[in-house]
Amino acid sequence: MKRLSLPGRNLPEAGKAQALQHRFALDLRGSGAAILTVILWASAFPGIRAALPHYSPFHVALLRYVTASIVLAIYALFTRMSLPAWRDLPRFALLGLLGIAFYNVALNGGEVRVPAAEASFLVASAPALMAVEAMFLLKERMRLWGWLGIAISCAGIAFITLSSTTSFQVDLWAVLVLSAAFAQSLYSIWQKALLSRYSAFECTAYAIWSGTIFLLIFSPGLLSEVRLAPFSATGAAIYLGIFPGALGYVSWAYALSRLSGSTAGSFLYLVPLVAVGLAWLWLGEIPAWLVLWGGLLVLAGVILVNTAKQRSATNGKRAENE
Repeated sequence: MKRLSLPGRNLPEAGKAQALQHRFALDLRGSGAAILTVILWASAFPGIRAALPHYSPFHVALLRYVTASIVLAIYALFTRMSLPAWRDLPRFALLGLLGIAFYNVALNGGEVRVPAAEASFLVASAPALMAVEAMFLLKERMRLWGWLGIAISCAGIAFITLSSTTSFQVDLWAVLVLSAAFAQSLYSIWQKALLSRYSAFECTAYAIWSGTIFLLIFSPGLLSEVRLAPFSATGAAIYLGIFPGALGYVSWAYALSRLSGSTAGSFLYLVPLVAVGLAWLWLGEIPAWLVLWGGLLVLAGVILVNTAKQRSATNGKRAENE
């Protein structure tokens, strides 16, 4: 008996194929945005070093985020971004003070002596610091593999923060950069509650505007430095505001809207490695072997911590479904 072919019988299969193609296209755009973010954020480390010979660490941060605030304000006006609720203003102010103002002043101050590649590896330790902070602030549990990853990252940090002298003294400038990583990790932890009510771009814009207001206390003397500094240094500071500051955060928000958090986060492991290459091309900086080995340990530990957290979350969801 001849089987009748009903109209639209194969539509589910065709629909699945179209859905897969559409998802693949979205993944390509999301991955492209994540790669762009990696390049922009990696370029911030040599960019800071390029501006510092002619600007103080405070003025590099101020000039950078005044520029970023203007760019984000223009974007917000075009997209008609809504205003935050009054009850959330203190939290945004705290995020701006810690994650923008303090982070950039500490990072810039450390990079007065710390090479760009070394600074990027130290900042890359932020996810491992977040894992420890999440245990106290978010009551998250840490398993054995997570603790092992933290220990490996700490070993890498120890390699980097020890000077190359025979006495192996702690490099206090590197510790200052490490305090910036600590501030960034707290910024990410405290931002979680707001991300349930605001988009990634909105959280970033409100935090940057708040941080810029705090940085305005360093305004005295900025115009004098702008007049005396060569265009290359001023251009580097403006570049930091437009590209790593504003465009980098916008592309990161776009990547987060297209990719899962774990997939998007995995791209950030490339930031220090790209920073090494850009520092060599831009500044001619070549990191010491001790820094490279320490940096690889930091990255290995961070990857292990994040992998352990993802497995723990997956097992938790399976247990709930069962």
